[in-house]
Amino acid sequence: MDTEFRVTLLGSGMPAPDPLRFGPATLIEAGPQKIMVDAGRGATMRLFQLGIPIGSIDLLLLTHFHSDHVVGLPDLWLTGWLGGKFGRRTRPMRVLGPRGTLHLAHHLEQAFSADIAIRMADEHLPAAGARIDAGEFEGSGVIHDRDGLRVTCFEVNHGDKIKPAFGYRFDYGGKSVVLSGDTRYCENLIAHAVGVDLLIHEVAMARPASMGVERIRRVIGHHSTPADAARVFAKCTPGLAVYNHLVLIDDGESGPPTVHELMDATRQGYDGAVVVGEDLMAFCP
Repeated sequence: MDTEFRVTLLGSGMPAPDPLRFGPATLIEAGPQKIMVDAGRGATMRLFQLGIPIGSIDLLLLTHFHSDHVVGLPDLWLTGWLGGKFGRRTRPMRVLGPRGTLHLAHHLEQAFSADIAIRMADEHLPAAGARIDAGEFEGSGVIHDRDGLRVTCFEVNHGDKIKPAFGYRFDYGGKSVVLSGDTRYCENLIAHAVGVDLLIHEVAMARPASMGVERIRRVIGHHSTPADAARVFAKCTPGLAVYNHLVLIDDGESGPPTVHELMDATRQGYDGAVVVGEDLMAFCP
């Protein structure tokens, strides 16, 4: 059995367009299986940079339905259906997520029905590759168990009105990876991540002077601050913690917090191994 277990950050950014940090998307490779978590802006371009055919993704998992996490889904789906080395998918694209995933998939198929009909008639592309095979789950539990890879979903706390929201745990070949999804400090995340080999965790930060702005204060309140993340890391003691989905807010005057400021704030509560993620960084747990 192929035992390679690799996690690649396809996009480590936030909703603001940034050519250096694309939208949230993470690739999990476990042996021959290729699973993506979320499909933010530019995910297909990162796959192309890696030389991975877009149509080769076996399963797309969604954490929640904020636009920056799903806006790349039509691109992944339809570009992966096209011919050429970058596409090649001849079967339906599998998408699995919380309640609401079926609604999203159904309306995407409707929205792009004209394009699909034209390409099938003109390019003779396979009809099956233009379908979305969508599924949903309601609560925490094992949602995928195949060829040695077990995937567990768990609820997280992205705010009182931002529900559903989930994180994921991947176990393969005796190693474990947890992706936090978008969340405030969350005990349920900790319960699923204690002793994990690799913990990929979101983070949000703004300078103190910016917290007087209601919009900024509200955004920060939906995420984990460096202090929150440090508490999670200290309780979970992962082999390696990686910051991903960096919500570093620019107040329009002093600019966004720097990576050095982020690390300094983290070190006030945690002295273990931490990396600030960047697009295309890869980790083997």
